[in-house]
Amino acid sequence: MEKDKMISLKGKGVSNLSPLVLAFIGDAVYSLYVRTKIIERGDKKLAILNEEAVKYVKASSQAKSLEKIYDFLTEEEKEIVRRGRNAKTSTVPKGSSVREYRYATAFEALVGYLYLLERLDRLYFLLQLAMEYSEDG
Repeated sequence: MEKDKMISLKGKGVSNLSPLVLAFIGDAVYSLYVRTKIIERGDKKLAILNEEAVKYVKASSQAKSLEKIYDFLTEEEKEIVRRGRNAKTSTVPKGSSVREYRYATAFEALVGYLYLLERLDRLYFLLQLAMEYSEDG
């Protein structure tokens, strides 16, 4: 598969996609980013890797990360976050509040949006900030 055919939806109505579709993609992108960063720290047993990854990808951590990076967002990005936060979902995972889940969905929608538009420098900048803030607690 050619690299440019793998992800390119750029210019094909990414802004018109449902925020839940953006979050669906964003969840995968963020999970891959987190897992990659964790294995860069050194080889560990799979159970430890999973434990570390969950610290970052759980709804409460994503919600906190979004709150911390919010002031760094452009108006366009804030609009995607607003749409993601207000998206109607039918379930909330155990252990998460409705508020946390909505903010996590907003965070994932933003990640998916930037990824699909191929704004990778911006995406990596925000993901790095998000992980730093998650590490700080």
